[in-house]
Amino acid sequence: MNKPFLMGRDSLDKHSKAPSQRQLRVAEEVRHILSDVFTRTEFRDPELRDKRITVTEVRMSPDLRNAMVYVVHLGRNDIEELLPALKRASAFLRSQLKSKLRLKFLPELRFHADTGLDYAAKIDALLHSPEVSRDLDHNEE
Repeated sequence: MNKPFLMGRDSLDKHSKAPSQRQLRVAEEVRHILSDVFTRTEFRDPELRDKRITVTEVRMSPDLRNAMVYVVHLGRNDIEELLPALKRASAFLRSQLKSKLRLKFLPELRFHADTGLDYAAKIDALLHSPEVSRDLDHNEE
């Protein structure tokens, strides 16, 4: 006879979508370290030299071996063009993490463009467009 399958707390945690507290803490620490490196370090790569890159978010994998780093180029929309240069600089950035993080494994860095600010600006422009203002004024009457 088959035994019933009971899901304990541990098995639920492995399959849950929400990040653990440890993932969140490590991700925030990685974000702070990378932000500091981007503000004070001049890169050898000419594509990254004198660029104002901001780390908006870091998401860690459950095993803490991979970090998805979301970045924006302040005042510019060309962050997609900088992603290959950031990938080339990942070894240097990981060495900076190594000196400040105390983890068993150093996470691999994968850079992604953060399009949230662009999306917010687009929604703001739509909300302030004459058509929406006209409709809102019409509803108030």
